[in-house]
Amino acid sequence: MTDYTRYALNAIPYLDPESLGEVDFSGGMDPILPTPFRIGSAAAASLAAVGLAVSDLWELRTGNRQNVGVNARRATASLRSSRYMTLNGQPAAGERNAVMGVYPAKNGRWSYLHCNFPNHREAALSVLGVEEDKDAVRRAVAQWDARELEEAIIAARGAGGMVRTMQEWAQHPQSAAVASLPLLEIDRIGDAPPQPLPDGDRPLSGIRTLDLTRVLAGPTCARTLAEHGADVMKISGPHLPFNEGQEYDTGHGKLSAHLDLRQGQDMETLRDLVREADVFSQGYRPNTLAQRGLSPQELAEIRPGIVYVSLCAFGRVGPWAERRGFDTVIQTVSGITHRQGEMFPGAEPGPQFYPVSAIDYLTGYLMAYGALKALARRATEGGSWLVRLSLAQTGRWLVGQGQVPEDELSDIPADVTPEEVGDWSTVSEVPGGTLKHLAPTLELSETRPYWARPSVPLGYHEPAWPER
Repeated sequence: MTDYTRYALNAIPYLDPESLGEVDFSGGMDPILPTPFRIGSAAAASLAAVGLAVSDLWELRTGNRQNVGVNARRATASLRSSRYMTLNGQPAAGERNAVMGVYPAKNGRWSYLHCNFPNHREAALSVLGVEEDKDAVRRAVAQWDARELEEAIIAARGAGGMVRTMQEWAQHPQSAAVASLPLLEIDRIGDAPPQPLPDGDRPLSGIRTLDLTRVLAGPTCARTLAEHGADVMKISGPHLPFNEGQEYDTGHGKLSAHLDLRQGQDMETLRDLVREADVFSQGYRPNTLAQRGLSPQELAEIRPGIVYVSLCAFGRVGPWAERRGFDTVIQTVSGITHRQGEMFPGAEPGPQFYPVSAIDYLTGYLMAYGALKALARRATEGGSWLVRLSLAQTGRWLVGQGQVPEDELSDIPADVTPEEVGDWSTVSEVPGGTLKHLAPTLELSETRPYWARPSVPLGYHEPAWPER
């Protein structure tokens, strides 16, 4: 274990220090891809935490612990797993919308517009007063003060931000609010008797998980639970925009059903599913589901013993607590894109995103880790549990690991090798054909992680649990 990976792992709360010796790390150390941020150490540490939490549950089932293995290069590749997918031999990852990106604003500042979803794209274009044309957007952004544009787009229910330096972010009230929180929180929110794990031959056999999350971080959590045997049902609305490539990437192991939570009957169907569920994972902005009677406390009344995993963008406190955001938005406002652009300039001048979706996937792994730890507590102590994380908290943890020295940042390959991708990949037969994709990264000595179900289109199944 490198010192940096050890540091990252020790910063994850709720781990038993005596279990850290059960992890075998391989694959070298950062820099693995062209970025100064220690994404390899962070990926290896977060997956190791998942492995140790899985081992805890396996010990509850069998009395045996497992050895955990994590290859840092493979873990790093998992932070952009969609890049390596092919469907019937063709790339399966979705393309970013053409107007999404970073643009120069007034006074030498830069603005980021998140435009991958139609509603966010329309919000940005309405504020700018232009059609969907990159040159028109560029001209319009150049007339704006970056901070004022940030606020205008948020007010229009869009997503984006002003590019800040790390020093500027450190002085921002929301940065201070995020710094007041741990990386993740696991709190008891209700009483229930201890609930032993259901019968089965995998760590999460019989554990039912409802996945009401979108894009990457939340869906990665549920995908991670599925690779250890959980029955996962993805719930999406037929009216909500989505990215097909992301759904292929995060849909492994899941059932998928449509429910429109604006409709009373569909809400009742969801509550019926909750009554037989063990984990409820949601990624809407704070209080969004509470307004529909789906707060953590309300679900703990419906289903005593529930593990409620809640993800938001900027944390549960601070002036931006209710603000929508994405991995790229967090990178923008917190200084990551500014620093990445300094060290690895792109084809065009200005801020750059790092080469993976590290905050998204790391948050997904940490959400799964929190759910696993809460399930172990439920089995031994009883109770209903709330696990809370945010993209901004994960970003702070990642940045807090320090950066690779500048003299080590030359001649870094842009990718892992094709041979490695081949060794790490598997094939699934999906409704659309043959999907080649990365297999689970984590290695366990007794229970091989795998997905028992292939990715399917959203809404493919009926909203009903299979028999345990």
